[in-house]
Amino acid sequence: MARTTIRTTLATVAATATLALGTGVLAAGPAQASYNTVEGCRSGEACIWPEGSPAAGVQPSLRFSNAGTYNLSNQENWHWVLNNQTQNWKFKLCTGWNGGGTCTDIPVDQWVAVNLSPINSVIVSP
Repeated sequence: MARTTIRTTLATVAATATLALGTGVLAAGPAQASYNTVEGCRSGEACIWPEGSPAAGVQPSLRFSNAGTYNLSNQENWHWVLNNQTQNWKFKLCTGWNGGGTCTDIPVDQWVAVNLSPINSVIVSP
């Protein structure tokens, strides 16, 4: 399996951003397999990086590995998100508190640039 670098992933997203800018969620190409640590996001985790990252050496600011619903706070603007879960676990971003509102699935093994301004919670589930 070919290894996708952060630079390649960022270029892919930048190239498609013009077409998908109004949606609030931009999907990139596949990341490395969920059985590896990817840019600090361990196997079995879903991760959110600080605004504008990941840059070389920047670790995820939020990590989710246990099933549950988690409310977010102070997460604004565009962030990189990676669902590095195993066994097809789901990771959803929701506009309402406690998993309410409209929820969007984050595919396993894909980097996604997300505007977290309207996102208030996440759901991790098997």
